[in-house]
Amino acid sequence: MNKNVVIELARRYFIADVGMSMPNLIRKIQVAQGNPQCFATGKLSCDQAPCPWREDCLPRSDVDDSRLAA
Repeated sequence: MNKNVVIELARRYFIADVGMSMPNLIRKIQVAQGNPQCFATGKLSCDQAPCPWREDCLPRSDVDDSRLAA
């Protein structure tokens, strides 16, 4: 997610973004939204399917998992 979008979202929730890292800022937003503060905490899987941060949070794999099932 774009840094400016994250900062604007933080301001909507009255979260000060001064001196805060992006992952910490996103975690503060997650709490304000009533979600677990789990962004970029090293999880390899996620049970929060509708999470808007999911794509930026989970590690990406260069391997297509569907090929591993064969």
